[in-house]
Amino acid sequence: MNFGVGALAARLSARLSARMAEVETVLAGEVRLDDLQVDPVLAHLAEAGGKRLRPLLVLLCSELGPDADAEGVCDAAVAVELTHLASLYHDDVMDDAPMRRGVLSAQEKFSNSMAILAGDVLFARASAVVSRLGPKAVLWHAETFGRLCRGQLHETLGRASGQTQRDYYIGVLADKTGSLIAASARYGVFCAGGPDGLGEQVAQWAERVGVAFQLADDVLDIRSDGEDSGKTPGTDLREGVDTMPVILLREAEAAGRIDAEGAEILRILGSGELGSDEVLSDVVARLRAHSCLGETAAMAREWVAEAETYLAGLPEGEVKDALLAFGRATVDRAS
Repeated sequence: MNFGVGALAARLSARLSARMAEVETVLAGEVRLDDLQVDPVLAHLAEAGGKRLRPLLVLLCSELGPDADAEGVCDAAVAVELTHLASLYHDDVMDDAPMRRGVLSAQEKFSNSMAILAGDVLFARASAVVSRLGPKAVLWHAETFGRLCRGQLHETLGRASGQTQRDYYIGVLADKTGSLIAASARYGVFCAGGPDGLGEQVAQWAERVGVAFQLADDVLDIRSDGEDSGKTPGTDLREGVDTMPVILLREAEAAGRIDAEGAEILRILGSGELGSDEVLSDVVARLRAHSCLGETAAMAREWVAEAETYLAGLPEGEVKDALLAFGRATVDRAS
């Protein structure tokens, strides 16, 4: 993703760089228990790197409050990244994903049981950090955790009777991705002493950015190779998860306007042969060349445009500019 503190105005960039270094130091301590057996599992994904979008968003939104240097801001940034890391451990078990962040996933390297338990420990560590922020923050964390789990449950159970596949899928994205990004923005304002109304405003913006981010990820799951994205291309297809490009093809089929190539893609997806690397590579290549991929990217940009309406009342300046750049970069990224 081509967004980072270096893309910001010099003063704000310097502030966020220094604070992100502080977050990294605290995070490194939180993923260790001084236990030689457990620590390699807990620290596995944190040490693999990552974009750190959620802690960066906490820090950025704290600049909207009167005390961006408050101690709780760093705690909140660490807590949202711990929560994100924990959810990745569990997601990789659910998806049987072999790679994450360019390295073996925890379940692949250590076992499913180890990955699940490590994720649970990280959730517990996040809860302990959030407890330092007060009861309101604890409630938000619990609500966010509940939405993360609800999104995974809905993804596993499938859509409800009468619900369109598109609406169902967007709801899953909002819960699984948007909720934690929204919480990150809200925590930043709250911990810096900003008003609840402002926190709600940026949370609404951030949740929509989170949906856009995941739609862009659907494109990257097809378009990027494993080295670029750190994940195996087509993993969702192999697991039978219809991401937005496939949903668009199914909508076209139901409306009787699908083209021959789109019909062939759906035929392959329903053939039960995606366990073959050759077949998976073939369908990924076909999707890369199909218009449904560009339609999904356009949809992601539309979500960002809608998100930006929630920033309209913010004062003009480097912080608002940075928030706009943050949202737009979620869909412009190449990896």
